[in-house]
Amino acid sequence: MCSVACVFFINPQSPTRLRSFITQTHILASCCASVEMSLNGRATSFLFTEYQYVGVFMVAFAILIFLFLGSVEGFSTKLQPCTYNVDKMCKSALANATFSTISFVLGAVTSVISGFLGMKIATYANARTTLEARKGVGKAFIVAFRSGAVMGFLLAANGLLVLYITINVFKIYYGDDWEGLFEAITGYGLGGSSMALFGRVGGGIYTKAADVGADLVGKVERNIPEDDPRNPAVIADNVGDNVGDIAGMGSDLFGSYAESSCAALVVASISSFGINHEFTAMCYPLLISSVGILVCLLTTLFATDFFEIKLVNQIEPALKNQLIISTALMTVGIALVSWVALPASFTIFNFGVQKVVKNWELFFCVAIGLWAGLVIGFITEYYTSNAYSPVQDVADSCRTGAATNVIFGLALGYKSVIIPIFAIAISIFVSFSLAAMYGIAVAALGMLSTIATGLAIDAYGPISDNAGGIAEMAGMSHKIRERTDALDAAGNTTAAIGKGFAIGSAALVSLALFGAFVSRAAISKVDVLTPKVFIGLLVGAMLPYWFSAMTMKSVGSAALKMVEEVRRQFNTIPGLMEGTAKPDYANCVKISTDASIKEMIPPGALVMLTPLIVGTFFGVETLSGVLAGSLVSGVQIAISASNTGGAWDNAKKYIEAGVSEHAKSLGPKGSDPHKAAVIGDTIGDPLKDTSGPSLNILIKLMAVESLVFAPFFAKHGGLIFKLF
Repeated sequence: MCSVACVFFINPQSPTRLRSFITQTHILASCCASVEMSLNGRATSFLFTEYQYVGVFMVAFAILIFLFLGSVEGFSTKLQPCTYNVDKMCKSALANATFSTISFVLGAVTSVISGFLGMKIATYANARTTLEARKGVGKAFIVAFRSGAVMGFLLAANGLLVLYITINVFKIYYGDDWEGLFEAITGYGLGGSSMALFGRVGGGIYTKAADVGADLVGKVERNIPEDDPRNPAVIADNVGDNVGDIAGMGSDLFGSYAESSCAALVVASISSFGINHEFTAMCYPLLISSVGILVCLLTTLFATDFFEIKLVNQIEPALKNQLIISTALMTVGIALVSWVALPASFTIFNFGVQKVVKNWELFFCVAIGLWAGLVIGFITEYYTSNAYSPVQDVADSCRTGAATNVIFGLALGYKSVIIPIFAIAISIFVSFSLAAMYGIAVAALGMLSTIATGLAIDAYGPISDNAGGIAEMAGMSHKIRERTDALDAAGNTTAAIGKGFAIGSAALVSLALFGAFVSRAAISKVDVLTPKVFIGLLVGAMLPYWFSAMTMKSVGSAALKMVEEVRRQFNTIPGLMEGTAKPDYANCVKISTDASIKEMIPPGALVMLTPLIVGTFFGVETLSGVLAGSLVSGVQIAISASNTGGAWDNAKKYIEAGVSEHAKSLGPKGSDPHKAAVIGDTIGDPLKDTSGPSLNILIKLMAVESLVFAPFFAKHGGLIFKLF
């Protein structure tokens, strides 16, 4: 309760004499540390509660994997003909079931650990960023960015290390059966993404319920500052940033990395790399990620050591330069890896035939994915940064109220889909033309090769946001809050860029996994004119809407309870508005916790059960249609939702900052245009932080799950059609 007392007594409404006494440096540092401990403890408590429920699911689904895959050959321990080379004998179905289950558990545990460690790093960094803001915006930037970089390197190295060790340990048993080995490894990607789904959805519901409740009552109705300690939902809001935007986002990008690696390894195992047992060439996807870590390590020095941030307007360019520098350096790194690790010529499996590919062609596949990611990042920045006309137009629309703000924001989101889709389409066409499905898989890896830098600038945003919240709760000077707000505004844009990378890579990963599934399920072609496939397309295209509806309604229901609770406290607690009484933070935290735990189950079940039900009862052809439909519609909705929410958020901050004459004409805080902007921001919160980011997990997770269960679906699937 130390932090609660600290927050209460340092309220700006407290008596002047007391306030002047406790704003001494050492008292402020102690108070920030107390608030940090409170946020850390509550975030840790929530994650432990969430992981208890997720752990039950993990065990149950691991049992399903073992039972489904083991039953393919009646739990036989005998060797069986290989899928792609029937003249060769591979390990038994029981072995595949056992090792797929183990790799699933390893992927799930690694994902959970990645999210948890990321959250711990962020909570420790929040108060330190606030205290450094007293010395200037440059010092605060360095702390926030380095903290995000620690998380980025930790996650990238953690995922790579566990995957490499798993491959080598499994290789002891599988020996020369590389087809079976890397088919079992796909469980690693499934485990990573399944945990990421629950982390993203649960954390997103938690943070957005609190955020919406705090903004609607605090800002709009009571006209008090953001993160004001008088607001009962303020602690839940700041805790939510850590469990949703940090832990959930970390698990999400880990899942993307794991799945893209698994997709590339599966295709490579049945190509000349696997047939000829060329282990170095086989590990080409892992070598790309390894070089990416080294490149990102060098890139971070440009933001923290080679150039010094002195002015607010230097923050966003410094973060953008991280993307440009890492992309340029990584292009050179990819060329070196392609030249050293790959033979001059080799063959890649392409739907039953071996396609001859040159090493320079594979370099171009990775490079085009890398540069397509940069294009998506900059287009996302253009549509979500308040430095450009799209967001400024959205802010200007607030003159006439919230309705026009919503109309302009939705139009911006729809329009922002165009160029990213063309970038993804060109990447797919070029990479497939050069190296078939393997080319698409490594293109996705290219987009994710700078994941450490992407995570650094992504995690930087929530850290800066929480630093501003701590500054407000600790009653620090207005100048410090302005500095943290400047950091946060740049962080909102970079967070949107990170989501763009995640969604773009998800499209490529899903397509690569889809190709691997079609090959593994022995489907010669996917004909959309076939009724089985077409109905799958329709259902698959509908699933992202169903999923979005569930997550949006979950946030809305939780936010409704939060708004009612915050209103109740303001109406029934005497002296709360005056700062002479303290709010009941614990009750608001409980509302967010209960809602997120309860509401994350149905969307998660929808995603996890759909491939099982469709594959078992309707067969692999219908399931292929479902995967294609969900991929096509899911990517569009995810980009639109993320960019719309980001634009509304930065339109609000554009008015609040009041830097330009145009922005000043819309402000100040509390004006009618500002209130309209706050309403748009609250509508966009679940779009950009719950539904949008979760959709990229949906399309990846369904694809990798279908690949893992492909042997069972191919053998026993389509029960309904077999009856007729």
